[in-house]
Amino acid sequence: MQGDSCSVRLVDPERVASVNARMPGETDIVDTADVFGLLGDPRRLKLLVALLDGELCVCDLAAITGLSESATSHALRLLRAHRVVAVRRDGRNAFYRLDDAHVRMLLDLAVAHTEHTDAIHPERSRA
Repeated sequence: MQGDSCSVRLVDPERVASVNARMPGETDIVDTADVFGLLGDPRRLKLLVALLDGELCVCDLAAITGLSESATSHALRLLRAHRVVAVRRDGRNAFYRLDDAHVRMLLDLAVAHTEHTDAIHPERSRA
């Protein structure tokens, strides 16, 4: 059985140069990987999906996700440090929202992809 390698090793220098020219810098690649790592945790992802409906306070987010307020606050601090969510303070209350339209788009696309995949592959039934 043949693996996922080229049967004939032939590099297309023009294609390689073209891709390298548009490749983000190493810092941007690492930062993007960090964002995907944050999205890879189901608890944090659930917080973010809840925020698709708009701004919510920590108490509301904890109730929606089933996390403790402490765990919710910890996750939100991490997401805020990576500019995935933003906070607005009103007295002693903190209200969180998605940081920008790019985060919203990323979440919308990820959820749509999952729904699309489930429609195409019904054998992947959810337990």
